Amino acid sequence: MKRITRRGFLKTGVTGAGMMALSPAIVSAASSFQEKNIIYRTLGKTGIKVPVVSFGVMRSDNPNLCKAAHDKGIRLFDTANGYLGGNSETMLGNLFKDYPRNAFVLATKVKPGTDREGKPSDQSTPERFLETFNISLTRLKMDYVDILYVHDVSNPELLEYKPIINTLKQLKKDGKIKFMGFSTHRNEPVVINAAAESDTWDVILTQYNYKLAYLPEINSAIKKAASAGIGIVAMKTLAGGGFLDRERTKPMNTTAALKWVLSNPDIHTTIPGMTSFDQLDLNAKILEDIFLTEQESKDLIATGAEPGLYCSGCKQCISSCPFNLPIPDLMRAYMYTYGYSSPSMAQTLLGELGTSDNPCSNCEVCKVQCSRNFQIKERITDVSRLVKVPTDFLT
Repeated sequence: MKRITRRGFLKTGVTGAGMMALSPAIVSAASSFQEKNIIYRTLGKTGIKVPVVSFGVMRSDNPNLCKAAHDKGIRLFDTANGYLGGNSETMLGNLFKDYPRNAFVLATKVKPGTDREGKPSDQSTPERFLETFNISLTRLKMDYVDILYVHDVSNPELLEYKPIINTLKQLKKDGKIKFMGFSTHRNEPVVINAAAESDTWDVILTQYNYKLAYLPEINSAIKKAASAGIGIVAMKTLAGGGFLDRERTKPMNTTAALKWVLSNPDIHTTIPGMTSFDQLDLNAKILEDIFLTEQESKDLIATGAEPGLYCSGCKQCISSCPFNLPIPDLMRAYMYTYGYSSPSMAQTLLGELGTSDNPCSNCEVCKVQCSRNFQIKERITDVSRLVKVPTDFLT
């Protein structure tokens, strides 16, 4: 297949409306640290060299899949305290307890209590944060984790909240974490820019994919943070879990989507979620080849105009909702349900949002206009039913 050249790639891009010029440049293999044909990049000032594809262990508690990923050269495994009710961390702990500690990199996340605006709340206490982290450390059977993320930061105020920051610094001093980071799903350009202007953060985990509505803004913020020495890890790289429709009859070219992310040299690694050996095999090929082919580029352009399952985060919907519903987050729950086939994740998110099982019941006609032509009321009504489903039915 014909390869896209550096010049050709810069002329090609996708948005919901069609084509645009993209700011990320194809990075040459020669500019990345390589060993045995696997492409490595350095995770900012941490100095950790990681393969460009890592493992998002969000939906998998299969140790054989993670072992196979390690055998193929994947080294960074990303989990969180809440994933699969703790089974993700427990599985990784049981798997890696007998491995040499320098043979893998472990990242986990702890979510501090915040209000709806993402600001610290009365739940954002050092005691609560430490208790949760210690549970994670016990499950992982480790003396330390390489990266601890403050989970789901959407407001820069949280990045300066001393009770949590000082807790992280003490954990680092005590050797229980090597590096401090945060993850962000919303308002990413603002929080990433804020982090780049401080000397607190070592790593940022951010959503990043070809369907984001604010690519110029997030590209600029990522570049600023990477230039400041912060390691950048990309999540939600497949823009919806690999399918474009609720029925999962329209698969996207996931290889193309992941290569597009890696065409930005400021993205140091990616954490696609994997639940099957077929997915692992596809992603493992990218460890040695990050260049988009002509057909892969065409596939991205073709799917760019599809509504899909992924909310691009433009936020145009929020002001037109009379009840000020957290529509982007509700669309994320919908994506978890049908794109990721994980209604349990959606239910957890709905619980955090505190919405009812039918938040649109008072509106006969939905006034919200979606830039991606989502049927907002239909999707919210559909996914919100999970609020009343017993959790045992979803696991």
